[in-house]
Amino acid sequence: MASESDEIQERLIESFASRLEENIKVEPVLHHLHFIRAEEKEQIRQKLRTDGEVSAARLLVRVVLKRPHDDGWFRAFVDALLQGGSELAARYLESTPPNPEVEEENDYCVKLVQLLAPGLVEMKTEAVCLHCFSHRILTEDDKEKILAETNNRGPRSGASELLRRIVKCPPGWYSTFLQVLRETEHQHLYELTGGSPECEKGTCENGPSPAGGEAAAEGTEYMEVCVNEEPQPDSADLYESPDMSESMDTTSPDSSDLGATAAATSSPEETEISLRDYQMEVARPALEGKNIIICLPTGSGKTRVAVYITKKHLDSRRAEGKPGKVVILVNKIPLVEQHFSTEFSPFLKHTYKVERVSGDSQLKISFAKIVQRNDILICTAQILENYLERANSGEDEGVKLSDLTLIIIDECHHTQKGGVYNHIMMRYLKQKHKNIKLKKEQKDPVPLPQILGLTASPGVGGANTMGKAVEHIMRICANLDASRIMTMSLREDQKKLRKTTLTAEDKKEDPFGDVIKAIMNAIHDHAKFSPTCDLGSQNYEQWAVQKERQAAKEENQTERVCAEYLRRYNEGLILSNTIRMCDALRCLNKFHTEQQKKKTSVDEEQNIQTTTTERFLFELFKDKKEELERLSKIPKYENDSLTKLKTKILQEFSTRQEARGIIFTKTRHSAITLSQWIQENPKFADIGVKPSHVIGGGDQSDVKPMTAAEQKDVLKKFRTGEVNLLVATTVAEEGLDIPACNFVIRYGLSTNEIAMIQAQGRGRAEDSSYTVVDVKNSKVAEKECVNEHREDMMNKAIQKIKTFNQDEYNKQITEFQIQAIMEERVRQTKQKQKAIKNENPSAVAFSCRGCSKKVCSGEDINIIENMHRVNVTTQFKDLFELRENATLQERLLDYETNGVIACKLCGQTWGSMMMYRGIECPCLHVKNFVVNIRGKNISNCTRWSDLPVKFLPFDYAEYANQMAQSSDDEEMD
Repeated sequence: MASESDEIQERLIESFASRLEENIKVEPVLHHLHFIRAEEKEQIRQKLRTDGEVSAARLLVRVVLKRPHDDGWFRAFVDALLQGGSELAARYLESTPPNPEVEEENDYCVKLVQLLAPGLVEMKTEAVCLHCFSHRILTEDDKEKILAETNNRGPRSGASELLRRIVKCPPGWYSTFLQVLRETEHQHLYELTGGSPECEKGTCENGPSPAGGEAAAEGTEYMEVCVNEEPQPDSADLYESPDMSESMDTTSPDSSDLGATAAATSSPEETEISLRDYQMEVARPALEGKNIIICLPTGSGKTRVAVYITKKHLDSRRAEGKPGKVVILVNKIPLVEQHFSTEFSPFLKHTYKVERVSGDSQLKISFAKIVQRNDILICTAQILENYLERANSGEDEGVKLSDLTLIIIDECHHTQKGGVYNHIMMRYLKQKHKNIKLKKEQKDPVPLPQILGLTASPGVGGANTMGKAVEHIMRICANLDASRIMTMSLREDQKKLRKTTLTAEDKKEDPFGDVIKAIMNAIHDHAKFSPTCDLGSQNYEQWAVQKERQAAKEENQTERVCAEYLRRYNEGLILSNTIRMCDALRCLNKFHTEQQKKKTSVDEEQNIQTTTTERFLFELFKDKKEELERLSKIPKYENDSLTKLKTKILQEFSTRQEARGIIFTKTRHSAITLSQWIQENPKFADIGVKPSHVIGGGDQSDVKPMTAAEQKDVLKKFRTGEVNLLVATTVAEEGLDIPACNFVIRYGLSTNEIAMIQAQGRGRAEDSSYTVVDVKNSKVAEKECVNEHREDMMNKAIQKIKTFNQDEYNKQITEFQIQAIMEERVRQTKQKQKAIKNENPSAVAFSCRGCSKKVCSGEDINIIENMHRVNVTTQFKDLFELRENATLQERLLDYETNGVIACKLCGQTWGSMMMYRGIECPCLHVKNFVVNIRGKNISNCTRWSDLPVKFLPFDYAEYANQMAQSSDDEEMD
């Protein structure tokens, strides 16, 4: 007869039976279940082979519940679940199941993966499996079974096995899985599953950020963009631009290329807009009030069409006696001024009130008031999103979608999951589907604006089949609620570029690289590392970043600092294959100088510790430095890519009467260095080459960013001919008004088909050429071929979509919109989970990344203006020293940064000293710390938003009062 305890345990298993059946991994659990007879195990295994895991798990539960029970049977069952990798199932029996909100979120994630499984099985199974195992969301047994399935039946079957196993992990697996997709360069799958497009946060300009850093998608760089996803205070938008009164060069590429009747000039007489036939053709549905996407090549007049549609929209509403309100959204700050000065203001300012707002312009009233007072507003998308959120949260100074009558979204291919454009359109889609319900209930729907999307290329999202390409474009159409996608029916206006690919030869000898590799191998021996990746590859960089983070988490300073140095040496190898050896050496020299400075205190009495490993690393570079300097001066060891680039530049400038070109390169450092190389070479000067560089404004790398004013100055010189060769990162590919070029070179850079089309679009002049220079290990030529195939696939997919009858098209659009809303529910559930955790900063502790010293608790940290985390406690001030930093010239609102703060013990940088309304506030950068939450170390936080903690706001008045009292006490003493 069963005991009372047995009956309680039986009822517990029965009550969670359905959850156990869903989450038990049968085979490994059976291996650890010793109280079940051998014949019963065989029956369960047979069930597994014939009917699948859920049926086998159901039988296993029945066998476990069968009486009589051995002593300790229940505990043995729970232990078997834990040892067999079924931790989530064990939690239900240990009375620690997920709370209802987390459980609901997890169910959504499981359903989402099941829904998207047909696309997810296209993953690189082995790479994803190994990364999942390293992140501990797959067990050793999982890994072996998945790899065996992959070897025996192929990667798709292995991927299916991986998906079946991963959904049985405890809650939290989904976000880690997204990170793995990003790390393994599955950008299209990452976005498919609800991740942010890497245009917000993937790779920095120094190459892919393998572990999910703050940088953008592979090879992509952005101008200064508002990226804060939290609604900012009023002051965040109250800028006054120093450039507002400047006279602008208003020559438009659209007007100059297409010969439009009315050039966009400041002349008040020229206010008529004339469109070509194909422009009027693509505009027609929008003139009828329909939501559409206009897809025209770069330089063919998309913006001019948008101006025309804006005017007709406002004219028609005025004629009907209704108010009109048009907002033009852009994703880069310079585009705000560009669209205002060269397009919308010249044509429309005499009839309508036109204004612009961005994080780079300062106005004395709030954004909501600007919307009220103007007919047309050009702004960065994040500003509108911030104020839509304000309205949603009930704040008075918000903006509602119903306040607007037309939204124009520039570069609308960015309207994908996680992007700010998509946040705005998700609000739209939710209200659209609510309006359908309101109409059924015979209630008045909420007015929604007309939507107009502009793009040169929607891309195919990494699709490798026509069906996937059509789906990708249809999803963008669904996100924009577009009734049609409009393209040119005739292509005579589209210029054809002469395209060539130059492949560099491998170095016959590379003694410079050999020395760097010898240094790296010595570090491997010192730290007992055994990497399997090729030195000088992106895979090696990923490995090094992961090693550094894991070592920081485990407080293993030897491995952490070695991994950091190895990443820098790997970067040096990559640079030596891209630019000159002396430039690569200069980077290594700079890094070592900075590391040594960290060990030199500004206070002579303060002794900063230098570990044995750090001394070893210093001496290692010192011993090899002289040899590296000698080798870097031998021309025959330079890479062949530079020779190919030199020959191409000389050819273009010597065969053209007036050459003007752009060289696109991958990193900021290579852009600056290539520009210097051209300036220093007399052969270029002899034929009239006048180079300069343009890079992004975000502070995301070791290279000092360009300010918006500096970018504008360079582009102005390029326009006037003072500069005739631009060396640029991908910042210049998309959207910017750059005058007609007659040659474009992509140097060791190939991202996706959208970037390729954008870059080709820069060659607007007649007889333009487009050249790709392949750099060692870049696989640029191969990627370019893939991109050409995808471009062709994209064009065919668009044509196929245009053949759909409207009912078929509308049905697919509705399905994709409903799926998008469902996915948004998953994200919102995640945010609710964060909100639950946001209540207790005392559960968080911070340790120095450099020496593992405990620094402070979350209770010591306050937040200023929803952005800056500061620690103004007396105890904290005793732990750091203030150092000068000449590169910190960022001037913000009523605060400024004027130095860096560093650990007194090891010299590790912690953040910057911020002057906020007359008070010095140490501002912390979370990436410089190891974060401990409830006893668990986390080393991969790169942004404060990664932490599920809500810090208390900084009380300026209270702190200022404390300082005043302290000062008075000192005077009395």
